Amino acid sequence: MTPIHEPLSEEAAARLVQVAALSRSSLAIRGGGTRGLSAAPDGADILSTRGLTGIVAYNPAEMTMTARAGTPLEVVEAALTENRQMLAFEPCDLRGALGSSGIPTIGGVFATNASGPRRFVAGAARDSLLGVRFVNGKGEVVKAGGRVMKNVTGLDLAKVLAGSHGSLALMTEVTFRVLPVPETAVTIVISNLNDAEAVAAMATAMSMSVEVSGAAHLPESVRGRFAGGVLPDGAATVLRLEGLAASVAVRAEKLTSAMVNFGAVARLDADLTTRLWREIRDAAPYADGTPRPLWRVSVAPTAGHQLVAALRLETGVDAYYDWQGGLVWLRMEADPEAALLRRYVKAIGGGHATLLRARPEVMAATETFEPQADAVAALSARVKASFDPEGLYVSPLIDRKQGA
Repeated sequence: MTPIHEPLSEEAAARLVQVAALSRSSLAIRGGGTRGLSAAPDGADILSTRGLTGIVAYNPAEMTMTARAGTPLEVVEAALTENRQMLAFEPCDLRGALGSSGIPTIGGVFATNASGPRRFVAGAARDSLLGVRFVNGKGEVVKAGGRVMKNVTGLDLAKVLAGSHGSLALMTEVTFRVLPVPETAVTIVISNLNDAEAVAAMATAMSMSVEVSGAAHLPESVRGRFAGGVLPDGAATVLRLEGLAASVAVRAEKLTSAMVNFGAVARLDADLTTRLWREIRDAAPYADGTPRPLWRVSVAPTAGHQLVAALRLETGVDAYYDWQGGLVWLRMEADPEAALLRRYVKAIGGGHATLLRARPEVMAATETFEPQADAVAALSARVKASFDPEGLYVSPLIDRKQGA
């Protein structure tokens, strides 16, 4: 059985890492265990943040919060809700799609750069991260903005660690920006557009001065799996508006007038809007209890539908689009088709394809993330050497083929 360490303080975590460094053993960091990857890479112990909990500081007036990495996300969001504030980047919860359990943690949110529908206008999780405390591969406690690691001078350490999936250091504490919750929200629904028409409609909406905060296209194959099936018949192109009630009303009328040129238009109230965009965020139509391969693909907004069209000529695939068409949720009907998918991603101008779900043996044999270009891989290796010169930290996502 893989040893699991659960330090109760940053100091205890640092000592544990120091011992691991001296013995040249490996550590795999685990937050809330929501990614469905319970096994550490071969030979690695698990270092859990479950004991590093609690909100350290929260100043609603300054719209900043500091929390220990293992603090459950629900605790953070409850504190924010009391003050009508929120995480602007809408961190996704993929437990349903991945068939996993566990409790999302605020450290895990930033370690995976988990960002939802507002990402394309409000930025990713890393853009809200203001500071971080972490334990590097030598067991040293480092505070970004305070003590400087001399061989990474010039790097924004918080931004580097965000999205590193525990491969560089153990984040023990994060400081981040929050924003007020909008007074209300509505969703404009344009029906029966094909994928290309939907991209044109979303581009038009984004060019208008109506402050669209969500733009997604739900083809007919998935439309009925959202919002309890209440969306109008046919494919649904959905546009979210948020803010003060009077402002939203005016902007909704302006947007509706423009969108009738594309198709039939309907409107969802605030409650349905909240439900719909949560389901878009969490890949709800693919929370189907199956191991059918699920990909999260980021490309240019005008290229997503081209990618899906090309794939459909060669394999079975279901899909919907977020981020104005630039984020494609792809569920393959059989094999992951990683080589085929990544070849087409390259052909349409590049992007990132991340495999989130498949049968265990398939996951073990398939690269999770888009392979890096040689120059990027070399830079990544240098960053890794700066944070973790002995390669102490291994990631179940990045290094999991070692455990196959």
